[in-house]
Amino acid sequence: MSTIQVKNLTRTFQIFDKKPGLGASIKSIFYRPQRTVHAVENVSFEIKQGELVGFIGPNGAGKTTTLKCLSGLLYPSSGNISVLGFKPSDRKYEYLNQIGFVMGQKNQLWWDIPPQETFLLNKAIYNISDTDYQKRLDFFIKTLDIGDIISVQTKKLSLGQRMKCEFVAALLHNPKVLFLDEPTIGLDVIAAQKIRDFVKEINQQFKTTVILTSHNMNDVEELCKRVILIDQGRIKFDGLLSNLTKKFAELKILKFVFENKISKTDIKKFGEIVDGDGYSYTIKVSKEKYLSVASKILTTLPVTDLNIEDTPIEDVIRQVYTDKN
Repeated sequence: MSTIQVKNLTRTFQIFDKKPGLGASIKSIFYRPQRTVHAVENVSFEIKQGELVGFIGPNGAGKTTTLKCLSGLLYPSSGNISVLGFKPSDRKYEYLNQIGFVMGQKNQLWWDIPPQETFLLNKAIYNISDTDYQKRLDFFIKTLDIGDIISVQTKKLSLGQRMKCEFVAALLHNPKVLFLDEPTIGLDVIAAQKIRDFVKEINQQFKTTVILTSHNMNDVEELCKRVILIDQGRIKFDGLLSNLTKKFAELKILKFVFENKISKTDIKKFGEIVDGDGYSYTIKVSKEKYLSVASKILTTLPVTDLNIEDTPIEDVIRQVYTDKN
């Protein structure tokens, strides 16, 4: 049985429109035209226990709205949701005790006190035994290397340090399902990598089911085998990340290094030039023709090195977003 089941989820909001200017402001006191916006429309998917799924899409696609419905923070306008056998919108303690939620742009730590004080508060809220609390805290301190910072006021921590502590606060009660909304937003390369390594370890060691939203494709490529793409409130793709590339990538990237300097005129007849300095070129070629193009260049020009790559995942996903069919 699936850990998460979503069937025909729809969530709408009423938006009030107002024209600019003093006259429009006065008029809006008596009459405010409104319209219905579908943040999520007829979305269905299932996630099995222990899966780590990327839930991706452009801004305003419906990612965060879906996660909030799954966690029970929002009521669906229609449709059915089951997580761990519970209806999230009921907000039962038995359900909340089995989920965790980390939002990169929201702070669950108390700002004026050290993270360890928030940890103790969560210990009481989730009724964690002294033994389990210390065991889990020791694991997080070692894994995230936060022993020197949990006694420092939260407001004095860097963003990367704070995000590590945010994860601890969300995971102390050992949830079975973890919702991650942009967990690496604003982090530097090193801090983001440490967060990714931590998420991977939690998923593998504890079989925690994870749904991850992120605009950082490094997060998605490194962590998620399966991705769900949502755009304008509707799912456009649900499957393996590798199949996404196969389905939507129309181009191959060919990188050549030459023994002698070659003019752009000699190269551009083979494909679209991405960059090049005469001694090396990168070109885009359709996936139907790249083998024949590579063969022609190898036989007609003094090639010393050749590398063939798939279209970057960012470009593939951008193509999915712009395909309105």
